[in-house]
Amino acid sequence: MSTRAEHKPSTRKRMLWMIVGVLLLIALIAGIKVLLVMRMLHNMPKPTPATVSTVTASEQAWQPALQSVGSLRAVNGANLAMDVAGVVTAVNLKSGQEVKEGQLLLQLRDSDDVAALHQFEAAAQLAKLTFDRARQQLAAQAISQADYDTAAADFKAKQAAVAQQQALVAKKQLRAPFSGRAGIITLSPGDYLSAGTAVATLQQLDSLFVDFNLPQRELGRLHVGQRVHLTLDAYAGRTFDGEISAINPRVDPESRNVQVEARVPNHDQALTPGMFAKLSVGVGEQRPRLTLPQAAIVYNPYGDTVYVVQPSKGKDEQGKPLPATVQQTFVTLGDTRGDQVAVVKGLEPGTVVVTSGQIKLKNGAPIIIDNSVQPASNMQPTPQEQ
Repeated sequence: MSTRAEHKPSTRKRMLWMIVGVLLLIALIAGIKVLLVMRMLHNMPKPTPATVSTVTASEQAWQPALQSVGSLRAVNGANLAMDVAGVVTAVNLKSGQEVKEGQLLLQLRDSDDVAALHQFEAAAQLAKLTFDRARQQLAAQAISQADYDTAAADFKAKQAAVAQQQALVAKKQLRAPFSGRAGIITLSPGDYLSAGTAVATLQQLDSLFVDFNLPQRELGRLHVGQRVHLTLDAYAGRTFDGEISAINPRVDPESRNVQVEARVPNHDQALTPGMFAKLSVGVGEQRPRLTLPQAAIVYNPYGDTVYVVQPSKGKDEQGKPLPATVQQTFVTLGDTRGDQVAVVKGLEPGTVVVTSGQIKLKNGAPIIIDNSVQPASNMQPTPQEQ
């Protein structure tokens, strides 16, 4: 006769059935959650395409150039000053006046010095008469050679005294050392002027020098006579041409830069010394380069990239064409000029590239193209003040 315990299921089987039931319950809950999430994702609105601007990569003539900044300097320029002190009696110069070389600009009181000069000239004239008489007497053997030598030495001494006094009188006059344009002068007759005090500046503006520096590694591409192009903030849209006139034979041991001097014609005198200029020195031959605006480049620590536009493919559920998408592509960049950059590797001519709005993009993102406003792409940009 079987006992009641024999008909009861074993504890092990009950545990297995319990585990299986729990697993089925978990699977059921997980399935319901997955269905809910999928339904939510399906019902979520699709991301709105980002609005971007684009440009077609094309080849342009590219002149390799070295970029630098420099300062303009007059070929002849000086701050005029007097060698001696004195009271100003005449000012023959107006601010900004064009003057000629040797023109009298300023006069100091020199009445005492002129009087002394006349005295020395009279003494020199008497010494000359004495010397001429001694020469005649020596020829007639009426005086000794010693008396003749004394008269000759006295005459030379008097001539030297006249020359010395003439130099002193000349120091009371300020004359233009070269032709040029004078600066602002504030002196008036009656002012006392100390020795060495600057009276006015004088600058020759027919042509100017521009001094700039370039890295020592570029020395092999520089030579005297090379063309230089200047742009200045004061003259937007205008380029001034010059040529290299000298290259410093010594490289600065601290910066490892070499100083270069270029001469720039200035026939209309638009340029003035001290102005700041941006320079471009053409090196090598002109050649075509694939060019993009610098705004199209996404600069990253792991490499430079651009977003390439992929044409629309297919239609949506309503039969409308799908929007275009973008694909991020790595590129190798070359030289830059103004707002443009040369692409050496990674793109082909005719590729459409995004130029603005990249911050909202990722691979495969849909886009709407609006080229009504384009980023700057000028090879010689100039600052604009609003």
